[in-house]
Amino acid sequence: MSLTILKSTYRLRSLCRLQRIQGHMMSSQAAPEVLLEKVGSAGVITLNRPKALNALNLPMIRHIYPQLKKWEKDDQTDIVIIKGAGGKAFCAGGDIRAVTEAGKVGDSLAQDFFREEYIMNNTIGTYKKPYIALIDGITMGGGVGLSVHGRFRVATEKTLFAMPETAIGLFPDVGGGYFLPRLQGKLGLFLALTGFRLKGRDVQRAGVASHFVESQKIPALEKELVDMKSPSAEDVSRVLDSYQNQSSLDAGKPFVLEQHMEDIDRLFSSSSVEDILQNLKADGSSFAKKQSETLSKMSPMSLKITYKQLQDGASLSLQDVLVMEYRLSQACMRGCDFYEGVRAVLIDKDQSPKWSPSSLEGVSQQSVDECFSSLGEKDLRL
Repeated sequence: MSLTILKSTYRLRSLCRLQRIQGHMMSSQAAPEVLLEKVGSAGVITLNRPKALNALNLPMIRHIYPQLKKWEKDDQTDIVIIKGAGGKAFCAGGDIRAVTEAGKVGDSLAQDFFREEYIMNNTIGTYKKPYIALIDGITMGGGVGLSVHGRFRVATEKTLFAMPETAIGLFPDVGGGYFLPRLQGKLGLFLALTGFRLKGRDVQRAGVASHFVESQKIPALEKELVDMKSPSAEDVSRVLDSYQNQSSLDAGKPFVLEQHMEDIDRLFSSSSVEDILQNLKADGSSFAKKQSETLSKMSPMSLKITYKQLQDGASLSLQDVLVMEYRLSQACMRGCDFYEGVRAVLIDKDQSPKWSPSSLEGVSQQSVDECFSSLGEKDLRL
């Protein structure tokens, strides 16, 4: 069979899969994927794809974004609350499989999803009214973008936070280049490169969440918030502080990375990913060895892109970071590792991606820099 026929067959299969995914998106009228309600003086957004762990897709974005803009201008809406349905997840990430299939066949979803998601992230980051994300469950990737840039982020003992993108040939997007380098020391770089998971109270201790409230108290907290009359940000903060003070669960446990923070700052304070790996291997501790093993499984290209993303993002505004990240998203769509990572981790689940290049040494600085290049007329506009 000729290479041309093989490529055509591959594109046709991807196109059919994409059409099935998009058809499923359109046929879910029985259960809306996002619930938008006005409760008292609060606008309440409920992510309603519990079977998919509330993974964010383009139709959801297209419901949430205009409603956020509408509530921001509405005199009768004082605050916005966002939460996830189902009890397991706030939002486990973006609908990566649909984006992958789109990218393979050149479908516009591969541009539209990232562009519209990042515009929504910026709206949340610049929102003029108190925005409260109840991150009661799994919160990764796109779910982080829906929460972390808002004024208030409420974690519970069920919260599981991670930015695991380097394992699938991507990078910690949705403004990761803005909030991660602003965490204490080198913690953000550590989380970005390794995809390390934070749970419960540790999500607040790391600075990702603003408050910690026990999960069983969330319904009462939400009721108190929606019943408030013309609340200011300070009023909301006082209510959240009050519920946090009533939540003693795990208060006595130290931060999971407390004994490693000095090591993280020392080992990850290097001028390149290669130097970080060299530091980890030379250190010899069990912690360093584990991180070295973790990094060796990640996409070399993703690691280098992510390092530069956070290095540059440390001195950029959220808007400039999102413009940069849109360029990176499209570079990943043009590359190989994203498709291979999704195949290995999410589709075939063999956990054995074949990265290209296969080593850090094989990733040239020129190829990294090209990922950050302007897209001209196709750049993200905010």
